[in-house]
Amino acid sequence: MPPPHLLMAALVSVLLLWQPADGTDHAVGGGGINGWDTGTNYATWAQSQSFAAGDVLVFSYVKGQHNVYEVTEEAYRSCDATAPGTVLATYDSGLDRVVLPDAKTYWFICQVPNHCIGGMKLAFNVSV
Repeated sequence: MPPPHLLMAALVSVLLLWQPADGTDHAVGGGGINGWDTGTNYATWAQSQSFAAGDVLVFSYVKGQHNVYEVTEEAYRSCDATAPGTVLATYDSGLDRVVLPDAKTYWFICQVPNHCIGGMKLAFNVSV
């Protein structure tokens, strides 16, 4: 067993680095089973929200009909996430919880063919 002073140092380090998850949940598109779908104006929805670091996006959709890709700005604007390095994360559970850890701009698209071009994409800024 490690000496008590090393255990105490490890515990203090963990407590200093730990950040509670007390952010706000945002049901993308307003919630419901089809909050993430082809019929929602996500620019309007995002403008009605206030996002802060630590908040959580909740994407609800029918699994297999849609997905969620966090992408670069270039992939967002072109609706093309095939170039290397353009996909930052992928989600496809049908009920995806995405933590927004940093104050920055986030870009999300549905990578199902023609969905992004049809408007299924979301971009917004997160404040501190």
